[in-house]
Amino acid sequence: MINLSFDDIRSLLRQAFEAQAGTVGDWHRQEPNFSSDVPEAADQDGFLDLLSRQHWCNFRLWHVEDRARRKDAGAELIADCKYAIDKLNQERNDMIERLDLFLVRALEPRLPSAPQGARPRYNTETIGVALDRGSILALKMYHMQEQAERAGVTGDFVAECQRKLAVLTEQRFDLCESVLDLVDDYAVGAKRPKVYYQFKMYNDPRLNPELYTRKAGA
Repeated sequence: MINLSFDDIRSLLRQAFEAQAGTVGDWHRQEPNFSSDVPEAADQDGFLDLLSRQHWCNFRLWHVEDRARRKDAGAELIADCKYAIDKLNQERNDMIERLDLFLVRALEPRLPSAPQGARPRYNTETIGVALDRGSILALKMYHMQEQAERAGVTGDFVAECQRKLAVLTEQRFDLCESVLDLVDDYAVGAKRPKVYYQFKMYNDPRLNPELYTRKAGA
């Protein structure tokens, strides 16, 4: 059992948002070195390791997608980028599910009992998905700041980037606060946490007809 109080979980989620923002700049200077195996998260450190791995998927996705949009990109480069994007999206979603699984296991022992016969209420978005959005917003903020500081552009361009950066900063703050509000909802029994599995089909040769029909006809 993961023994965390609601206050511990709130603190851990604040750390998560801070870690996402802090590592973007660090990783542009020095890429992280994760082990190939992904251990089960049993405590806060394990959760933050999963979070970093999920964030690293988004970091790599950002740059692969930039590369795929080059005007001089040939068919081979586009195909390589597509395969990389599919693989990274699979990893990204697997990590979201593992983040949610950790949080559900941490929250469940603390949840108040639901009233007899009451219908459980769930949020439209899990905390893991919200953390994924926080990761993407951290990347957007870093790159928008980079554009705002870019040499050789007009003052209007800089002002536009600064306005967008302010909006992104506000949106990320709101997202963090909304995640903490959701933990408050769990604490009083207003909502229940749950893991929602994506079951991505496109990478599975048993489920993608473009893969299994071609294999059968080979």
